[in-house]
Amino acid sequence: MKLKHFLLIGILTLGSFVNAQEVKKNAIEVTGVAEMEVEPDEIIFSIGIKADNKNDLADNEKKLFDILKNAGVKNEDIKFKSMYQNIYSKTAKFSKNYHFKAGIKSNLSKIFEDLNQKWVSSLNIAEVKNTKIADFRKAVKINALKAAKEKADYLLESMGKKTGNALEIVEIEDYTSDMIMPAAYKGRASNIQLEMADAPVDFSFDNIENIKLKYSIKTKYEIL
Repeated sequence: MKLKHFLLIGILTLGSFVNAQEVKKNAIEVTGVAEMEVEPDEIIFSIGIKADNKNDLADNEKKLFDILKNAGVKNEDIKFKSMYQNIYSKTAKFSKNYHFKAGIKSNLSKIFEDLNQKWVSSLNIAEVKNTKIADFRKAVKINALKAAKEKADYLLESMGKKTGNALEIVEIEDYTSDMIMPAAYKGRASNIQLEMADAPVDFSFDNIENIKLKYSIKTKYEIL
C-alpha cells in the first residue's frame, strides 16, 4: 500500500510539473519602455567662502546671507556644511562651506553676478531637482507597463491569440538624470570668478536642461 501511495504521489507531482511547464511555454514575455522629460524647479548649490581671520569670515558670511536673501533664497534653505582653518596659510586661513537651495522664483543670474567676489572661493551646482519627481517616476513606470501590455496585445493578435493574466512583472530602471548641469555652465571651471565672461551668460532655469526619466518594465503574460 505504501508503494502504491508513493507511486500515486509521484504521478501527481509529475503531472503538476508537466502543467507548470506547459504554462511556461504558453506565455509571452515583452518589455515596455517609457520616457519623460521634467522641468527642474529647484537647484542645490555648494558655495565656499574664505577670509584671513574669524571676524572677516563672519562679515563675509553675513554678506553671503544678504546676497542670497536679495535673490529670493530663504534663510531656512541655507545649510552649513563645514568649516576649515589652515594655520599654515598666510592668507585665507579660514573657510566655510554652505549648501543653499534656489527655487524657480530665485534670480539665478543675480546670484552669480552678486557672488562674483574675492571672498567667494567656489560656487558649484551640487544637484538639480524637481520637487514632484516621485510622482513623475510613478507616471513613467505606469506608462512603461501599459506599453508592455499593448505590445503583448498586438503581437498575440497577429497570431490569433489573446493576452491573459500577467504572470510576471519586473521593473528595470534604465536612466534617470537628476544630476543636470545648466547648458551655459557645462565645461566651465567651478570657481565663479572664472565664470564671469565679458558677454553675459544666462544662468536661469530656462537655460537648464530637463531632467530625463526612462524606465523599462519586463512582463510575462499568459497566452489565451
